[in-house]
Amino acid sequence: MAKLHKIQKKLQEQEVVVEKNGVTVVMRGDQKIKEIIIDEEHADRVVEAINEAVRKTQEEAARTLMSMQNE
Repeated sequence: MAKLHKIQKKLQEQEVVVEKNGVTVVMRGDQKIKEIIIDEEHADRVVEAINEAVRKTQEEAARTLMSMQNE
C-alpha cells in the first residue's frame, strides 16, 4: 500500500498545461483539474454553455418528477 500511496502522491504533483482557443486548462497527473483560465473573448461562450447545462438539468428533473407522480 505504501507504494500505491507514493505513486498517487507523485501523480498529484505532476501538472499538464494545455492552451487552446483562448482556454487554458491546468490538470494534475491524477486527472483532477487544478485551474481553468478563459480569456474575455471566450468567456461568454462558457457562460452560455453553463446556462444551457443548467436549463437541461432543470428540464430533466421536471420530467423525472412528473413521471414519479404518475406512478
